[in-house]
Amino acid sequence: MRLKDKVIVVTGATTGIGRAIAERCVAEGARVLVHGIDRADGQEVVSRLRPSAVLHLDDLIDPASPGRIVLAALSAFGRIDAVVNNASIVPRSTVGTTSAALFDRTMAINVRAPLLLIQAAMAHLKETKGCVLNIGSINALSGEATLLDYSISKGALQTLSRNLANAHTLDQVRVNHFNVGWVLSPREYRHQRDQGLPADWPEHVPPVFAPSGRLIKPEEIASAAVYWLSDESRPVTGSVVELEQFSLFGRNPVKN
Repeated sequence: MRLKDKVIVVTGATTGIGRAIAERCVAEGARVLVHGIDRADGQEVVSRLRPSAVLHLDDLIDPASPGRIVLAALSAFGRIDAVVNNASIVPRSTVGTTSAALFDRTMAINVRAPLLLIQAAMAHLKETKGCVLNIGSINALSGEATLLDYSISKGALQTLSRNLANAHTLDQVRVNHFNVGWVLSPREYRHQRDQGLPADWPEHVPPVFAPSGRLIKPEEIASAAVYWLSDESRPVTGSVVELEQFSLFGRNPVKN
């Protein structure tokens, strides 16, 4: 078991990538604080992972929520070895449609909350020589035209990861980062259906977006996460890993 006896906090862990990470961490021997905002989803996840998981519901828009998440993990398990900042919102916006309120909400949940959660957990991560894994997006590199606020937030999260990795390397707290490509999560499936695509749309994704013939699965992101959460990746810190199925640099989609 690659994560035996580690205590890991995973935000946004009641569905999608976060859920897959929580499930894989438990399978690898960890104990997990499953964070989310939906009680039914959360209870369904934790019911299958007990006694190695506990549920904590909290809205990350509240700047006090990270402190409560840390206290819940300590109360349940007595220590913290890793934090996975996975929770985010994905508003569709352009320079013509965004607003101050939308921008502030996106940055609060996608950037401020991860920062404050790391801050709240830092003393405990120093004690355990622990690590942070931030789940970002390839949209950090420039982003889609209709994902303006989201792309800005993921660019900021990437900088946060690199900054903290540099600042805390002598504390032996590692901070690494995923820039994830197009993943077939339940949220993404619903969004595309809402946009008018048929129920079987994942079977017909154009090769320019899915050269392998399919989208990335949440479980595949979770498999990659295990290495970075385990001592196998020590002492590496400050890595930004693009988890996409084509090379992002030098790519000419017209020729694919």
